Amino acid sequence: MSAQTHNSQMLDPKGRAVGGTEHSWCRAVLGGTGIAVLAILSSKNPDVSRLRNALHKLQNSHPILRSRLHHDPSGNTNFSFVTSPFPFTQIKFFNHSTTSNILENIYNQENQNISPLHLILEHELNQNAWNNCHNNKPSFSTKNDMFFASVYALPGARWVLVLRLHASACDRTTAVSLLRELLTLMGTEEEETGSQQGQREIMMDKGEISLAIEDLIPKGKAKKTVWARGVDMLGYSVNSLRLTNLKFKDAKSPRSTQVVRLMISTDDTERILAGCKARGIKLCGALGAAGLIAAHSSKCRSDHQKKKYGIVTLTDCRSILEPPLSNHNFGFYHSAILNTHVIKGGEKFWELAKKTYTAFTNYKNCNRHLSDMADLNFLMCMAMENPGLTSSSSLRTSLISVFEDTVIDESNDQQKQVGLEDYMGCASAHGIAPSIAIFDSIRDGRLDCICVYPSPLHSREQMLELVDSMKCILVDAGKNGNENES
Repeated sequence: MSAQTHNSQMLDPKGRAVGGTEHSWCRAVLGGTGIAVLAILSSKNPDVSRLRNALHKLQNSHPILRSRLHHDPSGNTNFSFVTSPFPFTQIKFFNHSTTSNILENIYNQENQNISPLHLILEHELNQNAWNNCHNNKPSFSTKNDMFFASVYALPGARWVLVLRLHASACDRTTAVSLLRELLTLMGTEEEETGSQQGQREIMMDKGEISLAIEDLIPKGKAKKTVWARGVDMLGYSVNSLRLTNLKFKDAKSPRSTQVVRLMISTDDTERILAGCKARGIKLCGALGAAGLIAAHSSKCRSDHQKKKYGIVTLTDCRSILEPPLSNHNFGFYHSAILNTHVIKGGEKFWELAKKTYTAFTNYKNCNRHLSDMADLNFLMCMAMENPGLTSSSSLRTSLISVFEDTVIDESNDQQKQVGLEDYMGCASAHGIAPSIAIFDSIRDGRLDCICVYPSPLHSREQMLELVDSMKCILVDAGKNGNENES
């Protein structure tokens, strides 16, 4: 432990108890869902000093990143954030030999065509630094940091920088902003002088973690009568028992998170987006529809055999909170809307895409993403405590999850300056989660989706077939996007 870190612990720290949504993530991470990972492939040897300075500046600018998660089962509040006045993140380095050993240990026949970046991402998604947070006595271990950094050396003078965060500190908006801010800091030509850096740290020491999402909801938006809450919770519970899942391959073995990647050419992406625009829907509607059709087809359903599937759509609430937050307010400020759809086979893609998106927007317009937040958090925790409530104790909450808004990223000079070749970002999902969680982005005009799933509950072969089917459905729909559908 550095002297600076030791001194920071001697000062009076700041912090707060976790909110309801954050508490759900604290519970979920223990089982393996909610480990957020951003893996960056670079062709340039990272400047250790500059990288460390950049990470510390990020911690200075965002108090949640220099916080630790404390757990005290004897208190009224189990989990709380305690914020250090100084940055303390240390970078863990893996040389070529160590990295090679790690990759060899996870390499097998089904992974033979997977890139090292992909394998390292999966490796990090299954490194759970927080499973010691929940024990029979108060925990004040420095192992409960919210933010970890690692660098892996690859052959050919290439490197993978990995940032791993607790989901309560990092939703997708936070991850995107984190990447962009880090690249800006790493690409800065002029280093701050010692006095300038000290002044910056003193200025930022006054910062506190933003309030939890529940404390920022506009007055009346989350209001619900006791009767309405009871009816909604009963509805969610009963409907969840009727939802159809993908076929489970192995529901008994220990689980981990794996990912498959869905990439579509720029021309096909442009056509898909044009089809969405023509119908007044967002890409999430198209992704959800493709997932429903592909999943129903994979189960070899006969024509007109109806099955009900669930779609969870995650929406960023920052702009509607009081006071509004910006993308630079790090933390978890998304909420979820669960819609169910009956599929019988033979649905027309664009009609289904419109239907799924309209169902989501109708719920959102009624503020269900705010009023149902506590209900869904409660049911999430109940399912974790009683996995038998879900099919085969699988903890599957829905077929698929998507984000309302797609991340748009264009290559720039900052990325070139640090040698960025590729990156992948997502969160783990082998505890309570959907069967497939889609983290979508459009990079230089090309659709790029990181699709996360629990293994061996689902196999890589099974998920590759599903994702390939989704890709074909999307590409075909793009080519036929301007055709009228009766």
